[in-house]
Amino acid sequence: MTEPKKNWLEWTVFAVGLALVLATLGFLVRESINGVDGPPEVVVRLGAPRPSASGYLVPVEVHNPGGATAEDVRVPIHLDLGGGRREEAELDIAYLPRGSRRNGWVSFREDPRRGRIGIGAIAFEVP
Repeated sequence: MTEPKKNWLEWTVFAVGLALVLATLGFLVRESINGVDGPPEVVVRLGAPRPSASGYLVPVEVHNPGGATAEDVRVPIHLDLGGGRREEAELDIAYLPRGSRRNGWVSFREDPRRGRIGIGAIAFEVP
């Protein structure tokens, strides 16, 4: 019994499938070699305060130039107004992949321009 001859469509599907498998394997090998360059590095930048209906909003940009993903990022921000008065806010980010940026806002009742605004100790988990 002779085997049926493969037509051009079968060979094309075979070639495309083989190319996809080889490309996927190449990508995985490259990622395993060049993959994680180190731990997450969470960098925070505060923007200029803006008045709002409930007080003052401060834009917050959080960036991860590190080599790994950070999860459950907690960024505490405080406003020292002098005389022992202090307001605190916190920005939580669930997932911050390497090389990514997330933007958020924190709110204060008092004008941040009348005090000193700062960033506390940043906490995060590494998955």
